[in-house]
Amino acid sequence: MPAPMPMLRPVSNDVPTTTERHQVLIDETGESFGCASTESALHALARSGRKGIPVGCRGGGCGVCKVQVLAGSYSKRAMSRCHVSEAEEACQQVLACCIYPHSDLKLRVLGKMQKALFRKP
Repeated sequence: MPAPMPMLRPVSNDVPTTTERHQVLIDETGESFGCASTESALHALARSGRKGIPVGCRGGGCGVCKVQVLAGSYSKRAMSRCHVSEAEEACQQVLACCIYPHSDLKLRVLGKMQKALFRKP
């Protein structure tokens, strides 16, 4: 039986100043892409070349990049409570444009970004 994934919590609300490389895995598709600790998970996903990724405002205000962090640690910036409630944030639901990895991350895509990731070619 595989070892259970550790529960994850944000490390801090500060964006890192040192650059480390991490992998971000999309749970539903098995796709992974590199992400520097100084770039948001959304920026890395958009840079990965995947077509149709909705990038929206890139500042935490529109909510199109909502994900749930299943594994890994990260720092975060402020997000609009219109799109991520305190209860959702407590369940690791965040906006990909506002999280910066401190380790490899495993994400589940939520909301509007699902359509872009799961469309058939």
